[in-house]
Amino acid sequence: MSTLSISNVTSDYQGQVILQQLNLTLQQGEIVALLGPSGCGKTTLLKAIAGLQGISQGCIKINGQVLSGEGVFIASEQRGVGMIFQDYALFPHLTVGDNILFGVKGLAQHERKTRLIEMLELVKLAGLSERYPHELSGGQQQRVSIARALAYQPEIMLLDEPFSNIDAQVRHEMMLEIRAILKQRNVSAVFVTHSKDEAFVFADKLALFEQGHIVQHGAAETLYANPNSRYVADFLGTTNYLPVTVLSDYQVKSPLGVLTSSTALSHAVEVQGQLLLRPQQMMLQADPQGLAEVVDRRFLGTVCHYQVKLNDIYLDVSSPIMSFAAGQRVNLTVAEHPLVVFID
Repeated sequence: MSTLSISNVTSDYQGQVILQQLNLTLQQGEIVALLGPSGCGKTTLLKAIAGLQGISQGCIKINGQVLSGEGVFIASEQRGVGMIFQDYALFPHLTVGDNILFGVKGLAQHERKTRLIEMLELVKLAGLSERYPHELSGGQQQRVSIARALAYQPEIMLLDEPFSNIDAQVRHEMMLEIRAILKQRNVSAVFVTHSKDEAFVFADKLALFEQGHIVQHGAAETLYANPNSRYVADFLGTTNYLPVTVLSDYQVKSPLGVLTSSTALSHAVEVQGQLLLRPQQMMLQADPQGLAEVVDRRFLGTVCHYQVKLNDIYLDVSSPIMSFAAGQRVNLTVAEHPLVVFID
């Protein structure tokens, strides 16, 4: 059974439609990132799942139980969801232990103590139960909020940009730790972020938003390699576009010559469009008579980022070869891969 089911959900606020006919399914133990720019509706959906925002149409279910739907609205505290906020939302006057056990009801004293010890060990805060939030680092405070959300064993975890206030040096490590905790306990999670890099690291699947719609949903690799629109392609990473004409099921004509796709194209012969090329899908070769010219070079550690001019087209290319210099003539080649062409 699906842990979370969102069917045809529409939500409006003060006469403005925020969510429009959204559909999303989250399986047990799966982590999905709601990804998109500010104001696109992702936080509104998170609040609707939590019971903090009403819906005007559709249905939200957890484990088959209707939480929001026609004539039904279950209060937030009865939904069995845990929430982790970007500002941690800890009670400053309570100790770490009291914060963690705040939402835990119906347990005997010795069971509460056992649950607290388990949670502290889980988030690597053993021995800190008597401290107060102001005595902890930002990362430690976020661990407390995770432990609090997990302590009452929620059906689903909701995370609202939980890493935005954590120092960049420990953010990656924190994301991996929280992901491991959720996977260890087989907890399903919905994660809101505007950062594709956070979504790639933390989530199993992405739901990319645009103006209240989910425009594409699936594994990160699928959306990155096979976006269904230029909006998706551009949001998930640096893009280049070349004008092409489809020659056959597997070939296109481009300013770089005839390029071959490793999978069949879905467009008819002679159709014109724009070929998507990521910076790492092109290779540079030094050639004094080359068709292109390097116009800029930036060293990024393991690779160099080059801007290359081909006729009147500027292309971004990432290469492990560090030796190309601005002003150098080069040729560009494209490794065979599944070509993505957007029709004009």
